[in-house]
Amino acid sequence: MNISTFNNKKVLITGGLGFIGSNLAIQLIEAGAKVTLVDSLIPTYGGNLFNIEPVKYRARINISDVRDPHAMKHLVAGQDYLFNLAGQTSHLDSMEAPETDLNINVLAQLHILEACRHHNPDVRLVFASTRQIYGKPLQIPVDESHPLNPVDVNGINKLAGEQYHRLYYDVYGIRSSILRLTNTYGPRMRIKDARQTFLGIWIRRLLEGLPMQIFGDGNQVRDYNYVEDVVDALLITALSDNSYGQVYNLGSEEDLSLSKTAQIMTEIHDGSFEYVPFPSSRKSIDIGDYQGSFEKIKSQLGWLPRTSFRDGMRETIAYYKQYLEKYL
Repeated sequence: MNISTFNNKKVLITGGLGFIGSNLAIQLIEAGAKVTLVDSLIPTYGGNLFNIEPVKYRARINISDVRDPHAMKHLVAGQDYLFNLAGQTSHLDSMEAPETDLNINVLAQLHILEACRHHNPDVRLVFASTRQIYGKPLQIPVDESHPLNPVDVNGINKLAGEQYHRLYYDVYGIRSSILRLTNTYGPRMRIKDARQTFLGIWIRRLLEGLPMQIFGDGNQVRDYNYVEDVVDALLITALSDNSYGQVYNLGSEEDLSLSKTAQIMTEIHDGSFEYVPFPSSRKSIDIGDYQGSFEKIKSQLGWLPRTSFRDGMRETIAYYKQYLEKYL
């Protein structure tokens, strides 16, 4: 990948003050791109102005909501690349406020695609989706041919968002690609609660001297991607003409139980963990074990996760030891 390709290119990132968006923005700005960050900064989501501290004077920030079609028409026009990362990520929130999730993860996606169709049909678009659309895996590792059977409102709506992106490529030629993300972690993630990933609240509890809480017996298996590897996947996909209309899983060669995950974290930073009963509201939408197959993106685009969980978590914990107060 030659990131210098982005030099002087105009790039729009929805959810740009959030976890993945801000890490992506920093790399693009340092490569010379002209980056506009769109974020609503609604407190329950992941936006945080401190996330772009290293490049705060070089980024254009637009505080607006992707649910506003008039704002999106203005923002999409003239962009070379669009990284569509804005979304409601909490599975539990999606069950408690399904209409809000629908508006953000479906209707707003339609507004964005309509803005592209009418005001910038040549834009290059990458959409961030989720492993949650597969539901409970029938086999592991899960590849892109696995049946889609979401277990919560968030999964259903993210799947609808995907389908709109694929439709607009097939019918209108909007050059979109889709990445199905797994558990992404790293600096700038939300840690005040578990709305982005359970790893966030685990890190907070670890640094505050509280035991990390594992729901159930701790045997559930997960895979994790360090945020720098996810940013690489976004950039590689955006630069590949072969990825138009394609869907790719991300994933890791490491499949770790929750107990092993917690053990590694307490080896990096002294702490403890405990097992607690699975809350019924979460148990009913839990997908069980998951590991994604990334063979398709590896073979077609050459992407590989480069960072081990231990190394990535060491970097992550070091970041929050330095900046914890900015994320509480």
